[in-house]
Amino acid sequence: MVEQKSRGVLYIASGYEHIKAALLSAQSVRDTNPNLPIHLFADYQQQNIQLDAEPGPLTSWENISDPHRRSKVDYISRTPFEQTMYLDTDTRVLCDLEDVFCLLENFDVALAHAHKRELPNKQKNLKVKTPNAFPQFNSGVFLFRKNAKTLEAFAKWQKWFYELKLPTDQNTLREILWESDLRIATLPPEYNVRFIKYILLWSKDEARPKILHLPYYRQGLASYFKRWKRVILRRVKAV
Repeated sequence: MVEQKSRGVLYIASGYEHIKAALLSAQSVRDTNPNLPIHLFADYQQQNIQLDAEPGPLTSWENISDPHRRSKVDYISRTPFEQTMYLDTDTRVLCDLEDVFCLLENFDVALAHAHKRELPNKQKNLKVKTPNAFPQFNSGVFLFRKNAKTLEAFAKWQKWFYELKLPTDQNTLREILWESDLRIATLPPEYNVRFIKYILLWSKDEARPKILHLPYYRQGLASYFKRWKRVILRRVKAV
């Protein structure tokens, strides 16, 4: 078994709202995984956010000087952990992550499929011809080992992102994973729940939400989401 100190959760955020969202997401990790380290890369100094002003969910953080919406491609390879769970800022962790980290004993990376994978722009090939049966993965919940193969893939991900000048990062990630020899585990959808509708449709014998990844957490729709919170919690407690 890998020692706990070599595992951790990583956030990469730019802009005031995203940093604040990252802290809320990190608190959900702290509540469910109290001993798991949490690291944040963010432009917090430029946003006048004092992360060390009071105790919070983070265990470490670093400022970034060149922020943009997809800073993920620049900083994900700099994770301080041997085994990392990268999370977008609009997530909430509802479970102990020990079980999912165990995937990295046999695999290099683990991600769930993108939910809107049938959109034409999701299937378009950019550099590598890739079959539709190998769809995009959602990079907002991204479990990986820090080894030579993943670092090579991340370097290519960063390079292609800037070469192609795309607004998203998943198109290139799909092709990089396809042509790589990385051992890929596909996470079940309950580890990356993108829409409330799935929670409402699943019975307790099908799937129980583990990680929520919902736009309501970052788009000022807290009052809307509040209507569903009790339903979600009931489903989570059914575990």
